[in-house]
Amino acid sequence: MLGGRTARVAVFGAGAVGGYFGGRLAQAGQNVTFIARGAHLDAIQRHGLQVVSVKGDFVVNPATATDDASSVGVVDVVLVAVKAGTVSAVAPSLKPMLGTHTVVVPLQNGVEAPSHLMAALGSEPVIGGLCRIAASVTSPGRITHTGIEPTVIVGELDGSTSDRVGLVRDLLTEAGVAVEVADDIQAALWEKFLLIAPWGGLGGLTRVTLDVLCGTPETRRLLTQAMREVAAVATSHGVTLAPDIVERTMRFLAQVPAGGTASMQRDIMERRPSELEAQIGAIVRLGREKRVDTSINTFVYESLLAGERIARGEA
Repeated sequence: MLGGRTARVAVFGAGAVGGYFGGRLAQAGQNVTFIARGAHLDAIQRHGLQVVSVKGDFVVNPATATDDASSVGVVDVVLVAVKAGTVSAVAPSLKPMLGTHTVVVPLQNGVEAPSHLMAALGSEPVIGGLCRIAASVTSPGRITHTGIEPTVIVGELDGSTSDRVGLVRDLLTEAGVAVEVADDIQAALWEKFLLIAPWGGLGGLTRVTLDVLCGTPETRRLLTQAMREVAAVATSHGVTLAPDIVERTMRFLAQVPAGGTASMQRDIMERRPSELEAQIGAIVRLGREKRVDTSINTFVYESLLAGERIARGEA
């Protein structure tokens, strides 16, 4: 598809997710531009992007980085790796990077990023995507990957096959990243949503690690009920999940090493703006649209909302 030339890739949001996967692509020789801001951007421009990983440390230096997406030019692939709650706001700024064949790959938690991108960019450039990784920005310009096999899942939103999905798969595979092409990317998005949103919400509310959350009968029951609500909302929106999805998800969470916390939970506990609206708020909102009961998730959402508004300077 690229005729043997190096791919031009823009990573919009060079935090833990964008920094790791974009870093791997740059390490593999692709032409990657990181779009970042603040001290993180300054550190990348001065010293390169440093990645500390259980799969091997590396440094991308020099690294091309900017805070001005309009200066990047047309690219082949845009990895959108900003927080889920900011996708709508940043989506219009992707337009200068889009050409006839540019593919836009959202990697957010949640299920609404593709629709937010399509609202601003049209449906043509956007495919479905998500990722699995345990990583964080540990200091400006430095990404630390602590666990979970870094994996990207992609697929056309209508379930079709395409060369552009194959392109994204091949670029990441050549960079040493595990890639899955989903036959039903909508189901894959909801499966991750069912895992990450109830965990992050209840974790943020209780302030306990996942092993404690699952090991305490009362909170384990709440977690299971919250997941069942997500599954019901998915079904109401025409998404087919496996009948045992909640049980399988709980078995997976039981294997997470002790001390685990979700990214939204960490933001809540550290009084930073979080993805509360894009995760728990979305469950409540999408459930209300189809008149599906989401009482557990509604309680979590409303309990955390005041703190979220304070973190955002709105109260």
